[in-house]
Amino acid sequence: MTERSAPAHTALTRRGFLRGISALAVAGASLRFAAPARAATASGSLTVPPLLESTTDSSGTKVFKLSMESGTTEILSGVTSATCGFNQAFLGPVLKVNQGDTVQMDITNNLDDVSTVHWHGAHIPPSVDGGPQNTIDAGGTFSPSFEINQAACTLWFHPHALGTTAEQVASGLAGMLIVDDDTDGAAALPSTYGTDQFPLIVQSNPVSTAGALLFTTAGETASTTSFPLLVNGSNVGVDGTPTLTVDASRVRFHVLNASIADIITVTRSDGATFTQVATDAALLSKPLSVAGLQLVAGERAEICIDVTSGDSVTLQATVTAGGARGGSGTSAIVTLTSSATAAADELPSSLATFTALDVSSPDATRTIALSNRGNSMLINGVAGTTMAAMEAAGIMTTLGATEVWTITNATGLTHSFHLHDVPFQVLTVNGVAPTGGYAEWKDTILIAPQSTNVIAMQFTDYADNTFGYMLHCHNTVHEDEGMMTMLMVMTG
Repeated sequence: MTERSAPAHTALTRRGFLRGISALAVAGASLRFAAPARAATASGSLTVPPLLESTTDSSGTKVFKLSMESGTTEILSGVTSATCGFNQAFLGPVLKVNQGDTVQMDITNNLDDVSTVHWHGAHIPPSVDGGPQNTIDAGGTFSPSFEINQAACTLWFHPHALGTTAEQVASGLAGMLIVDDDTDGAAALPSTYGTDQFPLIVQSNPVSTAGALLFTTAGETASTTSFPLLVNGSNVGVDGTPTLTVDASRVRFHVLNASIADIITVTRSDGATFTQVATDAALLSKPLSVAGLQLVAGERAEICIDVTSGDSVTLQATVTAGGARGGSGTSAIVTLTSSATAAADELPSSLATFTALDVSSPDATRTIALSNRGNSMLINGVAGTTMAAMEAAGIMTTLGATEVWTITNATGLTHSFHLHDVPFQVLTVNGVAPTGGYAEWKDTILIAPQSTNVIAMQFTDYADNTFGYMLHCHNTVHEDEGMMTMLMVMTG
């Protein structure tokens, strides 16, 4: 992708977010990508997002500075697209934190549109969760502070304002947040960013022939729309397969499907297996040898690849439509080689402790019914397109409650179910207990057409009678079309 020179931010309109910044693109203004954070021991063409350094204040709080910026990026060959990012023109940096850290996120909205920043998968108070109640006005700054109150996992951050989530995520407002801890399981995994630990942010988003990033059902279905596959912001169809050469014998990839709708399945091109070490919500209890990894929009996983000198491993992504129309086909997303001469030590047989929730006598059982009327997407019969609608139809629970939810999908559409606040356990899918990573902690799962999924969760640590969390479809087009409602965890 072509880098461009740095500008002032763009004039936007509330509903014309990308159309507004395209005017600045015509004037030739843009932002330059920040320099990739590569250690001297890694090389190749894989774009590696910069690692954002924090400062530490007098109380010991780690302070990260993020600014929401607009710019231009060449996504299609020879075509300039109006884009946005955190601290750069497209996508954002990677943040790394540790369990127990207190962090402050100083977020400045340099767009001329209201936005939010949601910490997807983070277990934090609702007042700082970054949902539609936590909006940041154009030109404003929001500085949420919270404790990292969860073990090692891969989170991400993105806007979550009412009616503009798909628009802003499609434009490039997305970044990764990696949580580490001091357990033996985490210590056994590669953890030196840019040396043996790398993000793979994979996106299949609709783009017009003129380069406009699209974010509606009409945009998905237009005959002129294409779905380029991006890896860390680079179009693999234009720039070729990204390469990565390391001197480590084991590499850990944090894989995020940041598409607004499409489903990504990661495999090895030679058909061999790789090792999954984490779901989106936690390290697995033990490493799993898997032949493939399916990620619905918003879902993450961590995998390890072992490679020594003379070996070459290519990961590929198969894209299937998650919306009205989407991408398709299989493309290589990274080719990994190493100069290491000795094989890595075997991973431990145990990475983390997983304990199934006791659901013999849940505090509540609920049905979460997903349905639609045309392009109006509903939860329990209500389209959550306003705060009033979501509040009226919202779910109210209490601190400490264990609940079992039956999620029914009466539509012929695939949905990506995401719950804020706490992770959950999948009990059954169409009456069958899940296996592999789906049998442990999750925060985002695929809901197939005409399916029934039963999940369980316990609401711990945080309650607030004013601020709420969300549950919604993470196909962000469906979210903006109404498939979202509020979750209130009350003090009692």
